[in-house]
Amino acid sequence: MTVLERSLEGVFGSLQPAQVVVVAPASHADAAREIALRVAGVASDSISVVTGAASRQGSVAAGLAALGESVEVVLVHDAARALAPGILFDRVVQAVLDRGTGVVPSQPVTDTIKRVDGDAVLETVDRSLLVHVQTPQGFPRAALDAAYAAADVEHTDDAALFAAAGHPVTIVAGEAHAFKITTPWDLRRAETVLAEAAPRGTSVRTGVGIDVHAYDAAQPLWLGGLYWPDEVGLAGHSDGDAMCHAICDALLSAAGLGDIGARFGTDDPRFAGAHGDVFLTETVALVAGAGYTVGNVSVQLIARHPRLGARRSEVESNLSALVGAPVSVAATTTDGLGFTGRGEGVTVIATALVHSDR
Repeated sequence: MTVLERSLEGVFGSLQPAQVVVVAPASHADAAREIALRVAGVASDSISVVTGAASRQGSVAAGLAALGESVEVVLVHDAARALAPGILFDRVVQAVLDRGTGVVPSQPVTDTIKRVDGDAVLETVDRSLLVHVQTPQGFPRAALDAAYAAADVEHTDDAALFAAAGHPVTIVAGEAHAFKITTPWDLRRAETVLAEAAPRGTSVRTGVGIDVHAYDAAQPLWLGGLYWPDEVGLAGHSDGDAMCHAICDALLSAAGLGDIGARFGTDDPRFAGAHGDVFLTETVALVAGAGYTVGNVSVQLIARHPRLGARRSEVESNLSALVGAPVSVAATTTDGLGFTGRGEGVTVIATALVHSDR
């Protein structure tokens, strides 16, 4: 796996949805684009590749110019810090949102530091006042754009440029694995880190999820992440997509991460009216963050309507893309018995298999 590919895996390991811009030299633009699209997968619309400049500062400016107007927080990351985990990106984003400042991840300095003049040692520097800084470095979009527009000298990193424009910069805890691959020794160190985390045997887990929703004629029907025109909808805090919700519960159960109610409670206004793909995307990210890969998901719809029939393959294809693994869907009725048999609503049962190579 290339350094760029490994780095992008960390970016997409973040829970924060983002527009991702890869800045690459013109000579490597095609290769970078192929790597970027492969790593992005179903999120390919969220990633692009632009050509950089002769300097780091010019390259970052090119990346900034490619961002959409809706972007309010910008993270600048060195692909050479290829093992930076997704949780570090989340930490920086949240700090920018909470503080409204520039934010850099840092690690304490453990070596004794000396100030010298030539070969003469002048004094020992208090290392408690020093840190190693890493990337991603995060900034409020408007202030960073203004700082770049005003910059007239080259700076060693974006935090220095941001501070030179008069803006505050704060720190958050960094990650030991976010070191920069610069020399052959660094590359060998990265290989060693990855080798130590390599599979030592596969653990397989299963989970079951069940969701029940009543029909609501005032609502549109969303099921399996798809809109069903001319069908009676389902009641719910979100879009009532019982199929997506049952899959979320099955995946969370398999990974030992609780349930959909605990993760996406009805008291959270962010998910009011949210479609099922939002919950599935977040759930898959949580499962991956816990060290699990989805093997497959099996779904059983129990209802009098809608009839799955003609849309079965469409539903399976859509759900498989969202989950990143095969999803099979079947349907049945209860021969007139019970809640579903009386035509009062639907029940969906999902079973998920996940595995961990840790």
